[in-house]
Amino acid sequence: MTSAAGPKAPIVEIAGHILQAMRSMGVSPIPRNYQLFYEAMVGSNAELSRDFTKLAPRARQEDLDQLAALHLGNQGATAVERAQTRIQAELEGVLALLRQEKASLESYNKLLFQTQESVNAKNALSAELLASAINLLATATGETLASGERTVEGMVQRSREMEAVRKELDTYKRIANTDSLTRLANRRAFDERLSSLYDDAMPLPVTALVLADIDHFKKINDTFGHPVGDKILASVAGIIRAGLPRDIFVARSGGEEFAIIATHKTMDEVMEMCERIRTALNGRAFRNSRTGVDYGPVTLSLGFAMGSQATDPGELYARADTALYCAKNAGRNRTMLFEDGMAKDYAGKSWLIYRG
Repeated sequence: MTSAAGPKAPIVEIAGHILQAMRSMGVSPIPRNYQLFYEAMVGSNAELSRDFTKLAPRARQEDLDQLAALHLGNQGATAVERAQTRIQAELEGVLALLRQEKASLESYNKLLFQTQESVNAKNALSAELLASAINLLATATGETLASGERTVEGMVQRSREMEAVRKELDTYKRIANTDSLTRLANRRAFDERLSSLYDDAMPLPVTALVLADIDHFKKINDTFGHPVGDKILASVAGIIRAGLPRDIFVARSGGEEFAIIATHKTMDEVMEMCERIRTALNGRAFRNSRTGVDYGPVTLSLGFAMGSQATDPGELYARADTALYCAKNAGRNRTMLFEDGMAKDYAGKSWLIYRG
């Protein structure tokens, strides 16, 4: 079984666990620290998790920033900060345009009122006064309309700028939610998707969580090295993705573990889907085309549970993980559905990698 942490506790408790760990290490609960703790505790970057544990029991902000720069880079924070600055500037520009338009309309209304007073004044009605009032109002009206047009143009431009910022943030979110090695969704994206499954109880009988784990993956890494292991991980991810419809969510949820959230699928359809993926991998040769080295058979064990078999995301994960554990224990290279009674010999995984 993979050593990555799994949600024994409900997903909604993740933030609380992370904040508790931050407090125990004396770390300020600022966004960039939260991101680092999240990736270290529930992400799939084993090197980050390993380096992270070395900081215990206390951590300086300088050490945290260095760790984040090493493993996460600062592109994400820079993108968000840049987007926030641009949004703030655009909003300030919009407010300035609205204030300008308000001042222009107030001046125009004041002029209309003064002209009305002049026209209504006794003994003031004359052709010259009317002509003057008409010219004045025509000029003021033209200027006000022109100002309004400029305001509209400015608002349109500001809207375009903010739309560009929104697209930039959407792009960053896709990057932030993608595993760099496999190009699948990462643990963060998986947690978000899993946590929302029970928002609507109607589709739960045709919703399934599948957990898949590469068999004996540690032996592959120990025998051939991590670069080979990474290539095999990427290949397995490609086979899994190719065996699923595009609308089915699939993520790398741990080191050599994958998660699939299938919706609108019956129990039999999920089993058929899992077996299709397993047999496709089982028939694939993993060999170095240049040296001819055979990396041996690469197989997959899968366990799944239906949404109606659990009451919340945490329990669903635990039951799918129990089925995976039983598939491993029964000889690997097989798919198993969770059944009552499976959990009696299974203690479950710890959610937290770091324990304060």
